[in-house]
Order: sequence, then structure tokens, then C-alpha cells
Amino acid sequence: MKYWLMKTEPSTFSWDDLVRDKKTVWDGVRNYQARNNLKEMKKGDMALIYHSMDDKSVIGIAQITREHFADPKDAVWEAVEIKPLKKLKEPVNLADIKKDKRLSNMVLVKNSRLSVQPVKPEEFDIVIGMGEK
Repeated sequence: MKYWLMKTEPSTFSWDDLVRDKKTVWDGVRNYQARNNLKEMKKGDMALIYHSMDDKSVIGIAQITREHFADPKDAVWEAVEIKPLKKLKEPVNLADIKKDKRLSNMVLVKNSRLSVQPVKPEEFDIVIGMGEK
């Protein structure tokens, strides 16, 4: 199993939208590195859902339910399908992630603009632990 972080602007599509819809096609990614990350995702992988913009926080955990396929809006790009698993008790904001030395090499800390990024298993566990306190 691999772990990921997927960024979304809550004004466009939020965690609450994902919960309401029960699943969604994660499309609209227009960055080559992020597209390659989508292509690496496998059914059952887990992803941290991160609200960008004002929140700048990990909000919940989703699961990949369908591996990569052509983006319905533009077949040159890729999409996956995800479903919500669990909302964290407390959002884990970027400032707290950056303060934790154990997360100093996390892609989110080094390249916060990448919309779909890998997360190491130990980083995933640390972030989840921070959100479940």
C-alpha cells in the first residue's frame, strides 16, 4: 500500500463535499509530476486530503477506489476515484507540520505547491497521530 496527499481548494471541492457525495472522480490535475503520481496510485491506497488556500490543513483520510483512467475532461491527463474514510478529529495545519522535525523531508514541506504527492508511511502515521489527539 502507498500513501498520498491530495490538495483541494475547499471553495471548489471540500472534504464535506466528498463526504456528501460518498465518492468522487479526482480530476482536473494539470501538472506532469502530479499526473505521474496519479498513475502510481493503486486501489486501496490511502490519501490525506489537504485543504489548500486559507485552511492549509490536512482534514481527513480518503481511499483510492479506482486506479488511474483518462480524465473525463481531457484524455491527455489522468484521474482516479476516491471515497472518504475518516475526518480527523482536528485539522493538522501546515505550520504544525513544518514545526515537526520528523516531517522535515515531507514533500508538503519541501514542495507545497504540488497538488498530488507521495507520503511516506511514517509521515502518514505522524500526521494522523497529530490529527487524532
